Amino acid sequence: MESPEAALKEKKGNVQEFAGSADNVGSFVEFVHAAEDDGALDTKTKELISLAIGVAVTCEDCVIWHLDGALEAGATREEVEEALTVAVVMGGGPALMYATTAHQALQELADE
Repeated sequence: MESPEAALKEKKGNVQEFAGSADNVGSFVEFVHAAEDDGALDTKTKELISLAIGVAVTCEDCVIWHLDGALEAGATREEVEEALTVAVVMGGGPALMYATTAHQALQELADE
């Protein structure tokens, strides 16, 4: 399995490349950035929600992306682990498998 750091770097590069070449994708990326900015909910909370949804819908790239975003926004290990627990409650067994992937990535990314 590719390291979380390498997967994240590759995915960010791919998204930037695609957003620069595909019609309207750049607009979607701008929408995402605006939605993730502080508002009634702070960015950290929004990233934790996105992480939990990524786990619940079993999107490995989303998990790594939003785990990184949550950590960058100041989420603690405990907050991430609690968000993963809620995701498993909502997503059942498949979410449990993705939560374990996220938890392993947390161990690696949080130690940087």
